[in-house]
Amino acid sequence: QVQLVESGGGLVQTGDFLKLACVLSGRTFSTYSMAWFRQAPGKEREFVASIKATGKGGETLYADSVKGRFTISRDNAKSTVYLHINSTKPEDTAVYYCTAGARGWRFTSRLAEVDYWGQGTQVTVSS
Repeated sequence: QVQLVESGGGLVQTGDFLKLACVLSGRTFSTYSMAWFRQAPGKEREFVASIKATGKGGETLYADSVKGRFTISRDNAKSTVYLHINSTKPEDTAVYYCTAGARGWRFTSRLAEVDYWGQGTQVTVSS
């Protein structure tokens, strides 16, 4: 069974940098398409970024709202996916969820494409 454990969330100020990490265990990390979603208070869960399995080129995809500020990356040796957040904004405040999709050749950008979820990590950006 796949388990995903996120870390790196917390309270930061507007304009700060934040790095989230997520470790996958239980299966071969390199075969999974990885992604981050987030859910702000009172809003629906939304896609943030995805990265294909390395064998498919490690291509990345971003939501328009985070393009240019967020970077998703993966380290197969550590079974870890990262989300780098630059120039944080109050609207980035949300619970961030790490996800894994078994179809490594495609992006995991919709809720229905997610096979596994992490427990979430809270990110709060103060103004």
